[in-house]
Formats: sequence, structure tokens, C-alpha cells
Amino acid sequence: MPEYTVLTVIAVLATVALELFVFRTGIFTTAQYWLTMVIVFGFQVLVDGWLTKLSNPIVIYHPEQMLGIRFPWDIPIEDYGFGFAMVTLTILGWRRLIDRAAVRADAAAAGNGLADGAQAEGASTGDDTQVR
Repeated sequence: MPEYTVLTVIAVLATVALELFVFRTGIFTTAQYWLTMVIVFGFQVLVDGWLTKLSNPIVIYHPEQMLGIRFPWDIPIEDYGFGFAMVTLTILGWRRLIDRAAVRADAAAAGNGLADGAQAEGASTGDDTQVR
């Protein structure tokens, strides 16, 4: 099997496995994620179509390293899998950082005696002293 195709399939499977078994963010169940992917693929078709058009290509692929299926406008089908993996892994990384920051903030708030996770800055303790 062509190298680019194999690497694309591995990237897609690894990305899906990371989400389902490691990160578990639930992004695949959100409309926001899928709308993001529609936008990404829309722009990918425009840019990738221009870069890979067979009539005057800017990016040239070795034909033996891919399946040879091009749709639409001469875009190699593997590019969609690569784009999916790249964007999804980026989103997963962001979500992981955001989730970890939220856990740290909750732990810090709990350590300050704030059960609801409210911001400690400027909160009154009842005796006119402020918690910092």
C-alpha cells in the first residue's frame, strides 16, 4: 500500500483512538466540533484544490505513494484524512490544556475554602478582611 495512504490511515486511527480512549473530551459528540470540521474542509478544498490542481500543480505528489483518488479539483483523498488528524489533534491538545487549567483552578478554589469555585480575589470573609 502507498506510504502516504498508510500514514494517513494511521494518523486518522490514532487520532480517533486518542480521543476515545485517552483524552475522552467528547468532542466527536458536539455540533461545534463538526461545524469546525465543515469550515476546515471547506477552506481545505479551496486551498488544496489550488495547490494540487493537475493543470498547474504547486504541490506534486509521487503517484506511487498515494491511491491516486482525487476529489474534487484534483485533491488527493489522503489530504482529507491528514487534515482531519491535524486539526482534531490540535483541538484535543487545546481541550486537554483547558481541562487541566480548570481542574487546577477548582483545586485552588477548594484549597481557599471556596466550595463553588468562585474567584477568591476580593471576596469578603465577613470580618471585613479579604481573602487573597
